[in-house]
Amino acid sequence: MNVRSTLVPARLKLGDQARVASVGLRSRPLRAALSGLGIAIGTAAIVAVLGLSASSQAGLLAEIDRLGTNLLTVTNGQSFTGQTAQLPLAAPARISRINAVEQVAHAGTVGGANVYRSPLIPAIQTNALQVKAASLNLPRVVATTVAQGRWLNTATATQPVTVLGAAAAQRLGIDRVYPGERVWLGGQWFYVAGILSPAVLAPEVDTSALVGYPAAQRYLNHISIVKGRPAAGPPTTVYVRSQTSQVGAVRSVLAQTADPEAPNEVDVSQPSDALSARAAANGAFNGLFLGLGAVALLVGAVGVANIMIISVLERRSEIGLRRALGATRDQIRTQFLSEAIMLAFVGGAVGVAAGALATGVYASTKHWAVVIPATAWAGGVAAAVATGAIAGLLPALRAARLSPTEALRTV
Repeated sequence: MNVRSTLVPARLKLGDQARVASVGLRSRPLRAALSGLGIAIGTAAIVAVLGLSASSQAGLLAEIDRLGTNLLTVTNGQSFTGQTAQLPLAAPARISRINAVEQVAHAGTVGGANVYRSPLIPAIQTNALQVKAASLNLPRVVATTVAQGRWLNTATATQPVTVLGAAAAQRLGIDRVYPGERVWLGGQWFYVAGILSPAVLAPEVDTSALVGYPAAQRYLNHISIVKGRPAAGPPTTVYVRSQTSQVGAVRSVLAQTADPEAPNEVDVSQPSDALSARAAANGAFNGLFLGLGAVALLVGAVGVANIMIISVLERRSEIGLRRALGATRDQIRTQFLSEAIMLAFVGGAVGVAAGALATGVYASTKHWAVVIPATAWAGGVAAAVATGAIAGLLPALRAARLSPTEALRTV
């Protein structure tokens, strides 16, 4: 009776395969580290771009929620002749009578008045600052606070007293309010009563020196003629807080209410829309930076392919010896392919950690919530592994094609 015995090559377990694949990396750590650097940089770029974009959007959306989406602004537009229109003096009072309106504040730009640190500053150096007459409830309606000093009251609103917006104070070199602090405003000295915090929903307030309407009328000639008599005004911007559920309805009637005779000369906007647009626009450059990350991954792939090809050439004797001892072509191919994937995986993991760290540090400096989407780290590691597999495939096939006799010639 003839007994035919067939030898079946043993299949390596996953753990054994990983140990065999790690030998090449552990024996040449510096070369492996330099080759994985490109993978790490590319992965870090991907994670950082997606993480910073998500964190920025989360920060802006949180800011929108804090400030509210129910603020509307009414501004003077243009007439048919292209001239700047003028809001009626009664516009704020009319708007306040709309049922769903909760609060109304207003401000009027004072024409011909500039603000300087001293009268010695050349008149042309205005620092892009403007002077505005403001109603006393302006900070509450536009959701800002007084950072230094005090806001205007019924007494100081009639005197040469001003409160500076955040950007105006910075450009004038005033970081705090000292007793007797003054600025040269409209050709005369005005005392500085306070400095506002940034008004996110009303950036025009940040670049303004704010005075009371009575003071603007008395000292800066900011007046309107009503029935033949001078009156304080006119407003150029009306800030309207409405019931959140009725924002759309209020917005649809604001122009007609502010100026029934010429509603086409009135512009109505919702400042939170601009913030929402900024949140959406933060992702506009994602494609560009992701492309740069992809280029870094490509460079990393070239490095991995290079080290694997060199590894095959240097380890011909090892390949021949393993083949002579019974290793199959599949096992040789899997060994070198696993080595490339392991190198890419380690590089990807380092890149994810670096990208997450960069996101956390930058987001913390901006006071954003740190958000790293799952698609960022998972996609980064997946892209790194895929890059390693593609880069290592050709060297692995080349190693598997070596015959034992050909490989052992180099021993």
